[in-house]
Amino acid sequence: MPKLNLSQIPFRTGSVYPGKLDAEVKGRSSQKLGDASGLTQYGVNIVRLEPGGLSSLRHYHMKQDEFVMITTGALTLIDDDGEHDMLPGDCASFPAGDANGHHLVNKTDAPAAFLVVGTRTENETAYYSDLDMMVTVDPDGFAFTRKDGSPLTAEQIGDEQ
Repeated sequence: MPKLNLSQIPFRTGSVYPGKLDAEVKGRSSQKLGDASGLTQYGVNIVRLEPGGLSSLRHYHMKQDEFVMITTGALTLIDDDGEHDMLPGDCASFPAGDANGHHLVNKTDAPAAFLVVGTRTENETAYYSDLDMMVTVDPDGFAFTRKDGSPLTAEQIGDEQ
């Protein structure tokens, strides 16, 4: 495949999180480089975080590996071991099945970005470290439930009752 023209690949905002949990990742946008180039075995994205932005809710995957490298700005990796300052060129990896919940946060006054590469599997389960929530993914889409598989309540996802 020829060189990608990054200016032709749009950044997308929003998330698949249910209810008002989507607002938790306000200030996050991603550019899906792997999709644009036809990759099917792993995903490659550039994620931009505005000041105060979160990459995701703190989570870990059961089947999918993740690798991140900071490309611009300064971010804070928050995982089960605490907070870690991350600057351009700094990398972190999250092997499948390692129950170390993680996410990146932009605690600065300037935009920042990182490259993320992750395994693509047909089915996946991920758990959220700070919430009683898990997500299962299959060809039909995303299903968010409590960690025991029972339905999420309106209170849990911030919806009005």
